[in-house]
Amino acid sequence: MSEQSTIHYQRTSPQAAKITFVNPPVNLIVGETVRRLTEIVEELAADPDIQVVVFDSATPDFFYNHFDLAAAADFPAPDGDDAVPAWTNLVLALSKAPYITIAAIRGRTRGGGNELALALDLRYASREKAIFGQPEVGSGLLPGGGGTERLPRSIGRDRALEVILTSDDYDAETAERWGWVTRTLPDSELDAFVAAVVARLASFDRTSLAAAKAQINRASLPPDADLVAAYGEFAHSLTLPGFLARAAGTQAIVEQAGIDFEYRLGEYIGIANQPRLCPTGKEHGRSGSHGGARLSLEPGQEEGMGE
Repeated sequence: MSEQSTIHYQRTSPQAAKITFVNPPVNLIVGETVRRLTEIVEELAADPDIQVVVFDSATPDFFYNHFDLAAAADFPAPDGDDAVPAWTNLVLALSKAPYITIAAIRGRTRGGGNELALALDLRYASREKAIFGQPEVGSGLLPGGGGTERLPRSIGRDRALEVILTSDDYDAETAERWGWVTRTLPDSELDAFVAAVVARLASFDRTSLAAAKAQINRASLPPDADLVAAYGEFAHSLTLPGFLARAAGTQAIVEQAGIDFEYRLGEYIGIANQPRLCPTGKEHGRSGSHGGARLSLEPGQEEGMGE
């Protein structure tokens, strides 16, 4: 693994591993992230000992954030017209992996990052620090990594519609109440709780764990073809006037707000077409109808903009 990789892999025991994402300052997902995650997931699928894999972040205030569309050209391209897109293949492989995946979520996870989290088996979130969103529609884009397929199965159709159509940010307590995450914990207790779950699962029979997961998958996962179609619709939405017309205006707000744009993405996106209304004087991640920021618009083509 290159020292410059955004993904750090650690084998914590014969039965357990940790995958840590670090791409400061705001943990945007780039092509190298997708390639390295794919390599690790493929290697672990053939590992006869692995039982539990934890996903976390080493970047303060951010878990896996959205795609960096400024670097879209670096994302792995499908091998052919009928090939499954790399991102779709990754989230499908994680859902079906013969080991248990756990997200330890601190900070913001939106767009593609939220879709990655939804592909994992168990999602434990910091009650004080986790913020969730699916912000594509607000800027004329469509979700493409499973958000429209998995969220309705987790939180219900009407709540999924609210999340996706308003492109808002949601705090951890709302996410827990709606079933978006497995549970929330005080931030000071998150690591110890996750470690205890890992140790417990690692002590169980690997075959039973994998078989029980496969049974639940059979009853709950969306069809693979739906996720493949959604990624194609996302890619097409990048060419549509609704997105292109908003990109420049959103970029102007990004240039004015700087990194605060990512901290309060939902709020800024909600006012992106109202440039005279500038959200100032509020703390990061606070204020707004759901404990995070307000209504949102998915970012455009510069840093801080992506799926």
